[in-house]
Amino acid sequence: MVDVDALANAIFSGDRVALGKAITLVESTRSADRLSASQLLKSILPKTGNSIRIGVTGVPGVGKSTFIETLGDQVIEAGKKVAVLAIDPSSPQSRGSILGDKTRMERLAANAGAFIRPSASGGHLGGVANKTMEAILLCEACGYDVILVETVGVGQSEIAVKNMTDVFLLLMLAGAGDELQGIKRGIMEMADILVINKADGSNTKQANLARKTYENALHLLAEKESGWATPVLTASAKENIGVDKTWEQILTLEKFLKDKDLFESIRKEQKRHWFDEILGTELMSRIKAETDLNDSLGKLQKEVLSNQITPYKAAEELLDEIFTKKP
Repeated sequence: MVDVDALANAIFSGDRVALGKAITLVESTRSADRLSASQLLKSILPKTGNSIRIGVTGVPGVGKSTFIETLGDQVIEAGKKVAVLAIDPSSPQSRGSILGDKTRMERLAANAGAFIRPSASGGHLGGVANKTMEAILLCEACGYDVILVETVGVGQSEIAVKNMTDVFLLLMLAGAGDELQGIKRGIMEMADILVINKADGSNTKQANLARKTYENALHLLAEKESGWATPVLTASAKENIGVDKTWEQILTLEKFLKDKDLFESIRKEQKRHWFDEILGTELMSRIKAETDLNDSLGKLQKEVLSNQITPYKAAEELLDEIFTKKP
């Protein structure tokens, strides 16, 4: 049985081991652990919210881990504590994380001012771990000032991380044939800061050309509701060039949002998305726990697979059964 009070107090004291145990607890699917996790989250909630949450995304190979490590080092030098929640793709066999970011961020992992937690996506929509929002809150309660959420960078991960962070940082590569692709339009519309990474050596000229191309493209997009103009930067995380400018832009955006009284509304939207996600997950869990409803679910799934009924109609029938069921 977990001593929730003792675990909470250890987290408040900045204990990294306790923080790791707490995240493992909230990620657990065991009934007893879920109850303890709920109690723990309730107890730490008053000490959350005092950080800046930064989502970092980009295609595989863009250098997310190296960039995060270099950025993390600079932020710690500025006197802040950094937590990295690195969401790895899952093995289809074990459901465990494949890449293991602690092995990719060895220098940062050894820093006492940093906490790195690789978590498997577990097949969750968008490649974002199922309990990422809970992990963010636990890191904040443990005293971390900057929370970096690194995504797999595929599918719906960009939307998922955008809905749980304050700043959305998009890393791009020059010369990858991406400059005018339609996929980039969608993600560029969501990006708060765009960085052309690996701008070093013979690639420097190409990176600067890409920066101008992206700047021109951004002028064609609709202005953000906040009025923030997305900056395009070049950087080399490997050579530690331009990463400091990225941090300056993050702080500038934070101040911009707070000055315009938009920061709190962003946080409220994060809570709303979190609630909606939990509601959907819990609803499905309750359905599966009810024998009659679970039988109906199985029957309707078979009918959908055999084209006897549309998914929409199947969902409608199941919901009708739920809401007309006598207590």
